[in-house]
Amino acid sequence: MARKHSFRFVALIIALVVCVAGVFAFRGAGRWLVREDPLGPADAIVVLSGSMPARAEEAGRIFNLGFAHEVWVSRPVSPAEELEDMGIHYLGEEDFNRAVLIHEGVPESDVSIFPQPIVNTEQEIEEISAQMRREGKTSVMIVTSAQHTRRVRALWRKLAGDDLRLIVRAAPQDPFDADRWWRNTSDTFSVVREILGLLNAWTGLPVRPHSY
Repeated sequence: MARKHSFRFVALIIALVVCVAGVFAFRGAGRWLVREDPLGPADAIVVLSGSMPARAEEAGRIFNLGFAHEVWVSRPVSPAEELEDMGIHYLGEEDFNRAVLIHEGVPESDVSIFPQPIVNTEQEIEEISAQMRREGKTSVMIVTSAQHTRRVRALWRKLAGDDLRLIVRAAPQDPFDADRWWRNTSDTFSVVREILGLLNAWTGLPVRPHSY
């Protein structure tokens, strides 16, 4: 009987430890996703699509600090062609990001937009690394949202290769509460999306965008 009670007590302690660890893991998920590098020189700064205008604002600030001499802007997939067929001119996110960069003091001649539309971060990483090799560049600084930084790093290791150096920076203008991410739907969806994206990266990217 004493042995049975002892077993139940140990099982209860283990269950409590697991519950406490689960609570800490849950609360810390937002902070864990943030994986930012110190500022340093790079051949180019890249503004990933999304969270406009926060990422472009931060890229402009970093450019003005002298850490790079050109900025590349991602071009997300858009309905531009369909609207042009209707005679409707469409300004995409990339055009607004370029306007934000110019507003922040980046010379227009130092801003370039990727020619191909991109569906997701995997394609962005592939396009960035390909462009770097075409131009003989060896380092790049990617500006994204704080919760997206860990996944960018994971995808870079898998897709870009070891010969290209990456600096990942988070845009503080993007309102993400890493310590209380569960308190609003936007941050909650961001955390869930990033964790699913990391699982996809760690398992070899079995889930691909429709355009592949």
